[in-house]
Amino acid sequence: MSVAGFKKQFHKATQRVSEKVGGAEGTKHDDDFTEMEKKVDTTSRAVMDIMTKTTEYLQPNPASRAKMTMINSMSKMRGQEKGLGYIQTETVLGESMQKFGRELGEESNFGLALIDAGESMRELGEVKDALDMEVKQNFLDPLQTLHDKDLKEIAHHLKKLEGRRLDFDYKKKRQGKVTDDEIKQALEKFDDTKEIAELSMFNLLESDQIEQVSQLAALVQAQVEYHRQCAEILTQLQSKMEDRIRDSSNKPKKEFIPKPRQSLDLSSENHNGAIQGSRSPATRSPAPLDQPSCRALYDFDPENEGELGFKEGDIITLTNKIDDNWYEGMIHGSSGFFPVNYVDILVPLP
Repeated sequence: MSVAGFKKQFHKATQRVSEKVGGAEGTKHDDDFTEMEKKVDTTSRAVMDIMTKTTEYLQPNPASRAKMTMINSMSKMRGQEKGLGYIQTETVLGESMQKFGRELGEESNFGLALIDAGESMRELGEVKDALDMEVKQNFLDPLQTLHDKDLKEIAHHLKKLEGRRLDFDYKKKRQGKVTDDEIKQALEKFDDTKEIAELSMFNLLESDQIEQVSQLAALVQAQVEYHRQCAEILTQLQSKMEDRIRDSSNKPKKEFIPKPRQSLDLSSENHNGAIQGSRSPATRSPAPLDQPSCRALYDFDPENEGELGFKEGDIITLTNKIDDNWYEGMIHGSSGFFPVNYVDILVPLP
């Protein structure tokens, strides 16, 4: 730093101390300038806080955010273009649902429902990724540019203005020791810098009528589209769940048939006390399979006149097919109608 520059910095420091400690009054800005300065300061604080809060809204898990930031920083250091993306909670939930749905298998209605729900959660995660990208491009990035460029430039002008104000006030209070030309030159520099700072603040505050509001509108639009897609995905999932509940309700319930208990043979012929299974109950005699017939898959209790009742495993003689849903048949001397989905065809009708 030159001697002149050092002296100027010393003068500024002296004036600052005299104002803060000695109570000396410095040159005051007009009310319009002061009001603009307050609005710019509020805008700067708003931009920083809203960017932080928006990121937290989009990516609420602080541990995942920290991990993603660290890995992405390492990727940049290694020259890799793309690092780790934020793992959406919907995606994590969907993967869990699909994993256990597959383990339960296709025979489990709950398992199939978990697979459906998991796929929908995965889709929700993809929609959330799209929201993240949309908000970043159309809201966060413009705010970051506003902070890094316009607000930073204004802050620079205001800092420079404050320095020139201190320099002017120092020289003005030492009138007589400082030449009039030096005081006039200091005032001109102060006024020039003030005009530049005032114009930059004015332009920012005027642009916020359209630019910043448009960016905020982009955030709202992104959320509207996100929630619309989420509602569509969840509505489809809701319909699938209702279908599965309806199918399960209409499906005949299976009865639990306990297996025969084992008996302990303590006769003298078997000194080892071996456990033997009891004889299985006699199975129903099957009807001859040289005529149209079917085997009952479930018990069917007739609820209406003309229906034919039977038990699981019964062999029923088929006499007629009423329509796609009902057969007519005979068993144990009785005849009547019964549902197609309750039987397995052994010999089809001609």
